[in-house]
Amino acid sequence: MYKDLDILISAETTLDSWYDDGCIIAGEILSEFSTRDWEELTSNVLNKPLEWQKKLAYCMDSNCNIYELQILLSLLSIEDKELFEICIDTLRSFTTPESKKMILENQFILDRVNQLIPKSGVAVKKILEDFLEKVQQ
Repeated sequence: MYKDLDILISAETTLDSWYDDGCIIAGEILSEFSTRDWEELTSNVLNKPLEWQKKLAYCMDSNCNIYELQILLSLLSIEDKELFEICIDTLRSFTTPESKKMILENQFILDRVNQLIPKSGVAVKKILEDFLEKVQQ
């Protein structure tokens, strides 16, 4: 299944096509991942192109499992504002106590979110504030 996901995300598509169809298909593929698939994705994700990483981060809330959480947390280490915002947007779905604990243990995430809030537009600011609210509840 990992190879299917890689092929899908690597394909040249329009943004509309990806957000209308591609991310839904990617979510379906992710829901069928085995432990081996998750391990392969985890070991390869940081070596993928930035656009690939952004597509993946956008669709990683299908299961809200530990693998998705760990991958999203690893993607937050990449210095790209848009990828960071996509990851934070997706992380808003991770509301279990265990997920919140893992997020809160990474102080750099909270610091970066708080730094971005005053510099962000209305939509992104709302996402960042909503993330903080959900993770700190």
